[in-house]
Amino acid sequence: MPNVVQTLDVRVIPPREKHPSIFRLIDTLQPGEALQIVNDHDPMPLFYQLQAERPGLFSWDKVENGPEVWRADIARL
Repeated sequence: MPNVVQTLDVRVIPPREKHPSIFRLIDTLQPGEALQIVNDHDPMPLFYQLQAERPGLFSWDKVENGPEVWRADIARL
């Protein structure tokens, strides 16, 4: 089980800054560490972007799946 080292509530981040902010943080994770994101909609576009831009480096675990709040743990492998 990855160690969640930070929780990021992206609901308060302006839309155009969300993905860049998340990528900056996940790039600082060490193997076995995870970032939990909290969002007000399904973050699957972020999942697909992560798979495309950082293939094989991270795992993705949905923790909460709406309808009001979505949470996902993004862990460095």
